[in-house]
Amino acid sequence: MRRWKDAARSIGFGFAILAAVGCKRGGPDAAAAAQPAPAPGEVWLTPEQVEGARIRVEPLALHDVDDTILTSGTITLDDMRSAHVLSPVTGRVVRIVAAMGQRVRAGDPLAIIESPDIGSAVSDVHKAEADVLTAAHDLRRKKDLYSQKAGPQADVEAANDAYRKANAELERAKEKEKLLRLGNADVVTQRFTLTSPIDGEILYRNVNPGVEVTGMYSGGANVELFTIGELDGIWVMGDLYEMDFARVHKGAPATVTVVAYPDRVFHGIVDWVSGAVDPNTRTAKVRCTFDNPGKLLRPMMYATVQISVEQRKALAIPREALFRLGDDRVVFTQIGEERDRVRFKAQKVDVDEEEGSPWLVVKAGLPAGSRVVVKGGILLAQE
Repeated sequence: MRRWKDAARSIGFGFAILAAVGCKRGGPDAAAAAQPAPAPGEVWLTPEQVEGARIRVEPLALHDVDDTILTSGTITLDDMRSAHVLSPVTGRVVRIVAAMGQRVRAGDPLAIIESPDIGSAVSDVHKAEADVLTAAHDLRRKKDLYSQKAGPQADVEAANDAYRKANAELERAKEKEKLLRLGNADVVTQRFTLTSPIDGEILYRNVNPGVEVTGMYSGGANVELFTIGELDGIWVMGDLYEMDFARVHKGAPATVTVVAYPDRVFHGIVDWVSGAVDPNTRTAKVRCTFDNPGKLLRPMMYATVQISVEQRKALAIPREALFRLGDDRVVFTQIGEERDRVRFKAQKVDVDEEEGSPWLVVKAGLPAGSRVVVKGGILLAQE
């Protein structure tokens, strides 16, 4: 009997030890097992972690956005103050008169070209003048004969037609002479002096002595020989998307920055917006005029253009609230609390990052009133 009592005591003691061990193991581990795991795309933080990361949450609301439109642009010459010089005659360049960077006035020589077109054009005029004189004499004789009843009226009419044709050919020859600007030519040496059509600086030269050039009226491939213009005032051509057409107007302030001078901002105004849309890019051209002190901006440089427009109200988030996770653009929203944890969730959003405003308009992905993490979201992105 005593042995049965001792055995019972031993079994009871063992159960007590197991119970004690079980209670010890079930402390923190049991509490952790009882805490539900975050769903995919969620991050749970303790209030202490939220405070330590300085996470700030604000409801998604309306803000003033789009005080500027950001677009790309290309610097170009002012077309009203520049000229692209081609040769009107076909021939060989024998001398370059003007140097790169030289300032010239309208009518100053640029290059001298030997051309057979000069002799041909002058010969055509002289021949046409002689034909007119011959036709005039013949018409006078036919009229005299007809008045004396010695010739038929048909001869007078034929002579009159020949006279008109000769005059038409003379006019054609003179117009060709005018187009070739033969006032700048030496008929004896067959040399043509290419001159500047405007005042300005020689910005570009694509010709050297001995080069054969093709006249612009000969039907061949024409090459621009000189570019003359002014750099103290330039244009910047940018692209506008359809959504911005109604908000950009002539006279709106504009600024430009370029890679060459990242700390320099150039100020100008919008002076023209195209009335046509490019069918490929669905954009319209906008032209801005800028002063160019020091001639720092140069043709064909790429530029970043900001155009000031009227503000509008829209649901928007600050730029620092947006994160990229892989290929997705997301923001973090606070969706509630779970026991002693604050629950945050990554939400995909559709925003326009090209806007120049510090606020990004939310196109889709977030309803109004969503509690958005606007500061300190980097900890959530890391988690």
